[in-house]
Amino acid sequence: MAIQLGYLIIDIGTGNVRVGLSNTFGELIGVERDNVNYLKDNLYPDALSFNPDELWSQIVVLIQRILKNHPNFSIQAITATSQREGIVIMNSKGDSLIGLPNHDHRGREWESEFSKEDKEKAYKIAGRYPSSLFSAMKIIGIKNRRSDIYNQMASILSISDWAQFKFTGVLGYEHSQASETLLYDVRKKEWSDELCYLFNINKSILPPLRQSGSLVGSLSDNISTQLNINPEAVVLVGGADTQLAIKSTQPALNNIVIVSGTTTPVVKLIKEYKIDEKFRTWTNRHVDDETFILETNAGVTGLNYQRLKEIFYPNEDYSIIENELQSLTENFQCVASLGSLISDEKQSLKQGGFIFEVPISHQLSRVHFVWAALWDIACSIKENLDCLAKVDNYQEDYFWGCGGGFQSSVIRQVLASLTNKKIFIREGYNQASVSGGSMICNEYFGINHHKNKKISITYPQNQAYYHSLYLQWKTMRSGLRELFNIC
Repeated sequence: MAIQLGYLIIDIGTGNVRVGLSNTFGELIGVERDNVNYLKDNLYPDALSFNPDELWSQIVVLIQRILKNHPNFSIQAITATSQREGIVIMNSKGDSLIGLPNHDHRGREWESEFSKEDKEKAYKIAGRYPSSLFSAMKIIGIKNRRSDIYNQMASILSISDWAQFKFTGVLGYEHSQASETLLYDVRKKEWSDELCYLFNINKSILPPLRQSGSLVGSLSDNISTQLNINPEAVVLVGGADTQLAIKSTQPALNNIVIVSGTTTPVVKLIKEYKIDEKFRTWTNRHVDDETFILETNAGVTGLNYQRLKEIFYPNEDYSIIENELQSLTENFQCVASLGSLISDEKQSLKQGGFIFEVPISHQLSRVHFVWAALWDIACSIKENLDCLAKVDNYQEDYFWGCGGGFQSSVIRQVLASLTNKKIFIREGYNQASVSGGSMICNEYFGINHHKNKKISITYPQNQAYYHSLYLQWKTMRSGLRELFNIC
């Protein structure tokens, strides 16, 4: 059996951890996955954590499994990507004290301690309006109620940078991940003394910044032996999962990319640092050296869809849902609003639900609820796309799509028709973050095979009809806002 060269990409998402194996042609050879386990912290109203040591054990098992299944591969490089906003807190010995995921909001109680002026100042530097989503507020939550951890804290790492540290023993923080901390000057591409002072966080806990695609180091001897990986394999700096997913689509400057995953970022690649005077957008660093990403986000769209599948289709494959959706004509029965976010709204909806005619029709079935959720996703994406275009004009008649949500041909067609734009999908879109990690490895070795990946195109259809449904959805969402007295 001929030996092939390959890369390992560690992808730590919100719901699961994956280890992907790709060859140097950018082809995904295999993926092994496991669920990420979260723990509630009852010291806070809304706090979650994970055990980093347990997560590392899962990663080791997944690597061993995928290498056992593909023994003809020699690993040349390893990189990592992960959920944004998540961090791991380390002590001075390099031990992992606690992992805080993106949906940990232990800092929420202390948001009100910062004035409007302070928050606006932070937005101008960090590119995002402060909230408990971001790392600085998580650290404030730890400081206020977990002194056992805070007193030992010597450094913080993004989750992907932490994985790379576990392979090499080298500390570092990649720029696209640093964008999510509220402690990083996005324009200047450096840690911010001013933001560290504002949030009263010691700058010494912030590791050296590292460029995506650069060398972290070599595998430590014990890891190389434990995993039976070539000791000459290199570990490369990865980056945030959204940015690596964007990279996999190979968009041009000023293109828009929609990443349909657990959440749905709607982003535009821009050359100059830009913020919105109404605070509707985030500005992030991309994984290249010079590009910025202007972002709106439709929120937990994919997670809603997954949970509805678990309720209505617990034992069926997604293909069954797709077939039932395609069988629907124009009798969609109900409309939904399920917590999707719209950047133009000052405050998000905390309640939602389905609305349908009464008495309940005998035609109402499970697929109508799933359709309503899918339609809510599509309309929310359109709203965020429109908002992004208000902040930075967009005239192209297309956008790029990637992420698992675009596996649905129904969502592709609905979204193309609703936005009146073509959707470009590049091969490998459904594992976009892993594909982006593979590209980083290829670029390090000077290989350009990814340039040959095929593109499929979805064209708008039936626009007038979908626009009428969109107006119906807007009316329903507006009614919910009035019902719950939200401005």
